[in-house]
Amino acid sequence: MSYGTNSYKGKFTPQNPQKYNGNPDNIIYRSSWELRCMKWFDDNPNIIWWSSEELAIPYYSPVDQRMHRYFPDFIIKVKRKDDTIMTYVVEVKPEAQTKKPTQKRKTKQFIKESITYVVNQMKWKAADEFCHAHGWQFKIVTEKDLGI
Repeated sequence: MSYGTNSYKGKFTPQNPQKYNGNPDNIIYRSSWELRCMKWFDDNPNIIWWSSEELAIPYYSPVDQRMHRYFPDFIIKVKRKDDTIMTYVVEVKPEAQTKKPTQKRKTKQFIKESITYVVNQMKWKAADEFCHAHGWQFKIVTEKDLGI
């Protein structure tokens, strides 16, 4: 199970900069999947506003036994079909990183994937708790959600 899938980086220029909550001249994407999300947020009339890596959520890493800050990929405020407004914190990840690695031998790659999985689980737990406390929802978006 290899995680190195998506090395597409650049700067996004929104067509609707008024919808971006932050500096619309400095929106960076780190993958083609993030770029796809940004375009959708920018174009979708139900997205009231969105931001990229603007929120810091503290989390504990069991790997180094220290506190760190997690910056989820996006925060979006959405007008839903019933006209209610919902805020979502969104993380874009390969589906492989959302599943516990399985392997019988402890290769360097397996150890790396295991560490990534454990750290991600702690980040996502912290994000879920943060969102719950604020009446928001945390979502992980994978390539399957994006139709890739």
